[in-house]
Amino acid sequence: MPDTEENASYLSRGKEFVLAAVGGVIVANAYYIHPIISDVADDFSVNAATIGLVPALNQIALAVGIFLLLPLGDRYSNRRLSILFSAGQTVSLGIMVFATSFAGFLTGSTILGFFTIAPYLLPTYASKRVSPDRLGSVTATLTAGTIFGILIARTGAGVVAQYLDWHLVYVIAGCLMAGTTLLLPFVMEGRREPPASARRTGYLRLVGSLFPLLRQYPQVFISGIIQALNFGIFLSVWLGLALHLTGPEMGYGVDVVGYLAAFAIVAIFATPKLGAWADRVGAEKARFRLALVQMLGVVMLLPLGNNLWLLMIPILIMNTVGPGIDVAGRMTSLALGADIRTRLMTGYIVLMFIGAGFASWAGTASYEWAGWTGNAALAIAMSAGLVALSWREAHNAAKRSKK
Repeated sequence: MPDTEENASYLSRGKEFVLAAVGGVIVANAYYIHPIISDVADDFSVNAATIGLVPALNQIALAVGIFLLLPLGDRYSNRRLSILFSAGQTVSLGIMVFATSFAGFLTGSTILGFFTIAPYLLPTYASKRVSPDRLGSVTATLTAGTIFGILIARTGAGVVAQYLDWHLVYVIAGCLMAGTTLLLPFVMEGRREPPASARRTGYLRLVGSLFPLLRQYPQVFISGIIQALNFGIFLSVWLGLALHLTGPEMGYGVDVVGYLAAFAIVAIFATPKLGAWADRVGAEKARFRLALVQMLGVVMLLPLGNNLWLLMIPILIMNTVGPGIDVAGRMTSLALGADIRTRLMTGYIVLMFIGAGFASWAGTASYEWAGWTGNAALAIAMSAGLVALSWREAHNAAKRSKK
């Protein structure tokens, strides 16, 4: 067994799946806005570019929260931190539920993003409780859990908003988070503390150590940039798609956006298999091949964008391989030293969400300025950058393996 932050016991398959479900519930909070973004904009009387601030600031706040809070996972019990951050999310959802103005709703969503830390503690927690040959498989299972949470969030939010009221979406989310916060103490082990060396490290020194670590392991830094582009494509396309499908040209309801989002179910079954495949062929090589397949789907968005049925083709491709790119990227940091994994994952995820925040705004703004054509062109440009960087890292990994 690998060294662990708490010399923890073997992680059972049962707890692995429970942790995946917990991560799904928590991550889902950022995605309820996707299918209902036009309803929320209409309710608060704001335009597409302005409503884009909600997901954008949520993602940027998440990047800030991860930078400031996630490194604490190398110093304090992951169990204790996960419970605390989940409680913060529950309170933030309460602010959103009772908000009477756009500013109040935006504030609650931004605070919610700041406390969305627990799902990014869980892969590190799990990686220290499994053998190295199961790393890709377990990481993929946790990723599949978040995908399922995103799927339920986007599909369910669209249906609830269409037939009831979009405010009820966040009432349900608050109840789910309260239940999750109460469940965590029984799911996560917390009998032992992190290593004494980690506890002796001061907070500022702990956070500041992230920068030299990223210089020492540049492959993790580049992986974060690649995932920023990958996640940015996902967010910008779906936010633009929600505006496009519910706009006057297409004329569908928000429930249709939710139904289309249900295509993400393919990733729940594909991602664990892609993770196991990445274990065999290597993270960098797997990521480059998946990036090429994803670009094929992204390029199809532009010519197929005005036909709902044909849009299902690129969406299916992107939903299948996009999470696999993330799994391969996470493997570049989770395979390194146990005492630095949380901080390396911090760098990876901070970069990912900084990119995602800007892409969220850019996705809605590009739609405001140039419609679906502008949104699709943005995705194609980001995909080209992703492929180029993935090729570079695959080439570098091949050179490192020959030394």
